[in-house]
Amino acid sequence: MRKLLAVAMCMLSLTLAACGGGDADSASAGGNAPSTASGGSGSGSPDSPALSLAAQLGKQLFFDRTLSGSGKMSCATCHDPNYAYGPPNSLAVQLGGPDLASPGVRAAPSLRYKDNTPPYSDLLDNPDGISVPGPGGGFTWDGRAATLADQAKLPLLDPVEMDNASPADVVTKVKAASYAPLYLQAYGANGFSDTNTAFSNIVAALQAYQLEDPSFHPYSSKFDLWAGNKTGGQLTAAELRGLAVFTDANRGNCASCHYQGVGFNGSSALFTDFSYEAIGVPRNLEIPANASATYFDMGICGPLRTDHLPASPGAPNAFCGMFKAPTVRNSATRQAFFHNGVIHSLTQLVRFYNTRDTNPELWYPTIGGTPKAVPDPSFPTYGLMTTQYVGGTVQKFNDLPTAYVGNIDPQMPLDGRAPGSPTPMSEQDVKDLVCFLGTLTDGYKAPANPPASGACVD
Repeated sequence: MRKLLAVAMCMLSLTLAACGGGDADSASAGGNAPSTASGGSGSGSPDSPALSLAAQLGKQLFFDRTLSGSGKMSCATCHDPNYAYGPPNSLAVQLGGPDLASPGVRAAPSLRYKDNTPPYSDLLDNPDGISVPGPGGGFTWDGRAATLADQAKLPLLDPVEMDNASPADVVTKVKAASYAPLYLQAYGANGFSDTNTAFSNIVAALQAYQLEDPSFHPYSSKFDLWAGNKTGGQLTAAELRGLAVFTDANRGNCASCHYQGVGFNGSSALFTDFSYEAIGVPRNLEIPANASATYFDMGICGPLRTDHLPASPGAPNAFCGMFKAPTVRNSATRQAFFHNGVIHSLTQLVRFYNTRDTNPELWYPTIGGTPKAVPDPSFPTYGLMTTQYVGGTVQKFNDLPTAYVGNIDPQMPLDGRAPGSPTPMSEQDVKDLVCFLGTLTDGYKAPANPPASGACVD
């Protein structure tokens, strides 16, 4: 169980400081990077510092569709700069492969705010300085990539993503690209002489772009203005109440996993502690792989990650079901949540946390029982399940083998309380929390005349 005292104090200190004062392909079309899509440039400007040669190359690579087997997919296709470098649609998993029709098995995460992510460790020290070390760090939902460069290799070589058969395929495409001279300028006249070295240079360039370009870590949300005591950064009453829910260990408890106390740009935070949790996300049958009753995506313990596999099917393994807690920055821009994209709105996400235990029939299928032709007027419509049953058994935690249900994290608000119990958050808490999360969206511009009333104002 995580301890929130230090986290709450960090958030409180921020509060006191502040109180003192489109279409993905159109956004990233073509083989070359748009001149303004990423906010970075080689020459630099006061708002956009100069990129190194490697990062300039990485920018070209990031937007180049010709690097894919289909010739239609770039990194920016799934990591659109217009959507906080996340997916531009509500698909649970993105489509790739040779015909851009092959579904993956996991939702595409945002690439923003990855620059301070440590490599994965089974016993990573928690940033709050109090919680017991545990699984943390790394890239992808299961942490199997140690660096952004390692992460970049995965989609380039994945048959259901960019579909290159080998590193040599990628190198050949870069050699033929219009920006090949830039590659040689960055890595030397003999930069293509060794295929493995060239491939390492290519993914290193992608990493350099993501580390150097400010658009990958802009800290330009309403929260950042407020926390930095800057003009225009005034949180409303509803947003401040939502912040209180976010940090309250007895209500939202979001800060237990989604706050990182190290300050950036003076007063901002990453809103993730890089940790891993098993929370029993419902199975998503929109993912074709899940049509097989024997297939389970269990995060750290496989199947994509192979160094923490169970010794045998059902053998004890504390890592099974654990997935990385992503930053909640820009969460309001997403249309698919969790590793399997089963949730499709931020409000629905918060309601899942609030009612997974009190109303599991809203999130998991019911076996047996009698379906009602028309649900009762009081039956909530915000869940994944819209049919109300009389009797039957709810198949709770249906995307995790029974042997690993004991790995489910019992901390609030997912504390295992009995069905029908009061929810951890009130209806007002839910609304206020969603309002606060909306303040974490980058690119905020303070209106000349702020609204005097409204759902996220009063």
